Amino acid sequence: MKKILVFLALVVIQLSNAQQVDPLLAKDAEAQNIWVDSIMKSMSVDEKIGQLFMIQAYSNKDKKHEQFITSMINKYHVGNLIFMQGTPEKQVTLNNKYQSLSKVPLMIGFDGEWGLDMRLKNTYRFPWNMALGAIKDQELLKETGKRIGEHCKRVGIHMNFAPVVDINTNPNNPIIGNRSFGEDKENVTQKAIAFTEGMQSVGVLANAKHFPGHGDTATDSHHTLPTINFSEQRLDSIELYPYRKMFDAGVASVMTAHLSIPSLEANSKLPTSLSKRVVTNLLQDKLGFQGLVITDGLNMKGAANYSSPAEIDLAAILAGNDMLLIPQDVPESIKLLKQAFENGTLTEERLNKSVRKILKSKYLVGLNNYKSISTENLQKDLNAPYDEVLHRKLIKNSITVIKNQDDILPIKNLEDKKIAYVSLGDDKGKSFYKMLKNYTKVDVVSDKHLSVLMQRLQKYNLVIVGFHKSNKHPWKGYKFSNKDLVWLQEIARTKKIILDVFASPYSLLKVKSFTNIEGLVVSYQNSELAQELSAQALFGAFDVKGKLPVSINDDFKVGEGVVINNNNVLEYTVPEEAGVSSEKLSIINKRIDTILKEKMTPGGQVIVARNGKVIYNKNFGYHTHLKEKKVKQSDIYDLASLTKILASLPMIMKAEEDKKISLFSSLGDVLPRFKESNKDTLLLKEILSHYGRLRSWIPFYVNTQDSITKKNSNKYYRKKRTKKYNIKVAKDLYLTKDYRDSIYKHIVESEQRERVGYKYSDLGYYIFKELLERKYKKPLNKLVEENFYQSLGADRMTYLPLNKFSKSEIVPTEKDTYYRNQLVHGYVHDMGAAMLGGVGGHAGLFANANDVAKIMQMYLQKGTYGGKKYLDSETLDKFNKRYYADKKVRRGLGFDKPQIRPEEKPTCGCVSDKSFGHSGFTGTYTWADPESGIVYVFLSNRVYPTMRNRGLVKSNMRTKIQEDIQNAILLE
Repeated sequence: MKKILVFLALVVIQLSNAQQVDPLLAKDAEAQNIWVDSIMKSMSVDEKIGQLFMIQAYSNKDKKHEQFITSMINKYHVGNLIFMQGTPEKQVTLNNKYQSLSKVPLMIGFDGEWGLDMRLKNTYRFPWNMALGAIKDQELLKETGKRIGEHCKRVGIHMNFAPVVDINTNPNNPIIGNRSFGEDKENVTQKAIAFTEGMQSVGVLANAKHFPGHGDTATDSHHTLPTINFSEQRLDSIELYPYRKMFDAGVASVMTAHLSIPSLEANSKLPTSLSKRVVTNLLQDKLGFQGLVITDGLNMKGAANYSSPAEIDLAAILAGNDMLLIPQDVPESIKLLKQAFENGTLTEERLNKSVRKILKSKYLVGLNNYKSISTENLQKDLNAPYDEVLHRKLIKNSITVIKNQDDILPIKNLEDKKIAYVSLGDDKGKSFYKMLKNYTKVDVVSDKHLSVLMQRLQKYNLVIVGFHKSNKHPWKGYKFSNKDLVWLQEIARTKKIILDVFASPYSLLKVKSFTNIEGLVVSYQNSELAQELSAQALFGAFDVKGKLPVSINDDFKVGEGVVINNNNVLEYTVPEEAGVSSEKLSIINKRIDTILKEKMTPGGQVIVARNGKVIYNKNFGYHTHLKEKKVKQSDIYDLASLTKILASLPMIMKAEEDKKISLFSSLGDVLPRFKESNKDTLLLKEILSHYGRLRSWIPFYVNTQDSITKKNSNKYYRKKRTKKYNIKVAKDLYLTKDYRDSIYKHIVESEQRERVGYKYSDLGYYIFKELLERKYKKPLNKLVEENFYQSLGADRMTYLPLNKFSKSEIVPTEKDTYYRNQLVHGYVHDMGAAMLGGVGGHAGLFANANDVAKIMQMYLQKGTYGGKKYLDSETLDKFNKRYYADKKVRRGLGFDKPQIRPEEKPTCGCVSDKSFGHSGFTGTYTWADPESGIVYVFLSNRVYPTMRNRGLVKSNMRTKIQEDIQNAILLE
């Protein structure tokens, strides 16, 4: 009775397998059958045999090769081509030509596992499967398959030989490795099904390879016949598992591998691709697969070493394959196949079965209604912004943190960090390092000798180690050298380190101990984008949630991965990822061209961010019109009045929160020198709103010059520093220390404007500087550095830049002929701030656009950035409010606001009323809009060569760019 039950169970299994859904059946099956029948009836035996071949076609070869392919189609009726290396334009042209020659439309195949880039130049490359295997969200795999399918379809490809479904259980596998989704059968299966569904949804046939499983081999079937000595039970439970599931999901085709598997085929010299037991009995009968069965490349030694090319081709067909991939001798194979047909070895029924499946496949991909492919906009279609967005999603979701001791990730508390970057491996990490520097100061430390390297690392308390290997293709070596392993352990022994691996996770197998490595990140590939995004991940620009697709000895198991949450810092990406059109945003480039052409400024920097994502980051022009030094992202500009909202204002807001000042205090109450002056009763709120009737400015320097010669008086200045003359105004120009009190005396005694109303004034910020320094007992530059800039990672923002940077990193401002009589370079342009020693409440700050964006983003995020709270959200709301709007005062407290009066033009007039920002005399501008999420920074030195250069101001180019940004936002 037990035997009968077992027998019945086997019968049920066989019947259920045999009843697998036909993946080649079109929705309009009746029309499909009619088309297939009509073609079959018109075909000769020679034409039918020709359908069995898929030969190599190149788009980078000469006319002789084209003539060869033409001959194969015309003379031998070859029905299928696999395109290899070349360019998409040439491939489309040849595809159209070859299709026009064929009586039955050609099936075009392609080996594009990670996209067209696998074979074609100037096309898109998505991550290798090992990286995709780390992604939890299967929808992203589906999206990837779909997009690769769309690319294939665009160049006339009907079948892509992907995905690889081999379960890579052997770390030493020389040919699969990175091409596999990993070692876990469930994960591999889920990824492969999602990828297949995506690709086939757009009419491109997927191909599951390499049947029955190439994942646990230590040799390459391109060069020899690998042997797999596993039992049938093991193969059934592991290697065959994804195939069964994929057949249920409707994969259209399977590629048979060149392997020796004694448990499946007794003849150990017979490749599985030529074995009837494997191809027919196992794949089609037992597993019930009804789709197209294709051999792996018959030029590979795993098959080619077995017999002559013609005998191999015949054996492959007799084994049950439907299509011969890359046959080596088509004429001889056709002869042998015809002989077999004539002597009955190859029956008509058997031949018709394969030809019919091939024709069904051709109908399924639309070849019953073939149309030639257009080359118009081909590059644009194959390299669209959408591809970049998808690619970024994949990498961001794949990055895997497998160790995060003491929460070393994301990197925060930057004020306490001195960070070094050490590169190991034999490839470059330039993009990684460049992106790291966007977040804080990071120094490259290197040397040929370990002892010297360790000495240089002494002053650092965090070391980021990047392990970089070639990204040329997935078969490149990924292992640590013995030297790198020694260096890694020595650095980790004495320093806190984060190791970021830009190679296969299998590279970690040689690391003997992870005890001293606090942070361990796997980024899988060394592409520029992987480097850029991994650097961002270290600082918490986005959530990190990848899961390890393979195990690393007993240290880290498959599926492990620490989730790292977003740390609310800027992310650097492409416009479309932030809902902005890159095409429309590129109009800014034309504005910049005009700015440079009309010499409105020698150069500058522009940054645009939306919802915390930097989507435009451009440095343009030169330091001066001499065009000797191009502007770099790291170069810093004199921010002029942006100082008010980037230095004074954050400290004013903090002081108000600390209850050191009150907005309703009068000036006489907080600063004794103003008691009983004409400014005694002015409220701090009025001064911040530019409603205090203060004069706009006072040219203090004029009072220190001879009234006749207009030269600086010896009474006030010296060329060298002395105890008395110790205020450094500029190079070789020192002001008497007593004059600082004279400046404040001038302010105290200055007349008030008689008319009440709005008047922009610098004088209030001289007052706030003194007030803040009194309250906190520290100079303003130290206050903002310690309370804001250091922890924000704004290491390129500073007062007194020559104390921190070389002149070559600082953009000069004006050729001053009226006061300092020199090129103002590294010293503040504003005369009053210069007379205060370079630190003013209204001017004196220098920075690059990137660091300005950090503070503006902190404001936009209601006082938080990088996991730290700087200001209360209520405080930001309080200061970003007009208190005298009924008096036609557009200003908030410190912040500039959009225009109220028609004649005013502080903005483009297209931003929300909640927006805020400021402009600067030297040609600077920054603005943030809570409604659109936009942060915009424009830095320039438009005052070069002199402040009479007002083209930038008159043209309103800064606000025109602001309008371009608003117009580029996509409708949501």
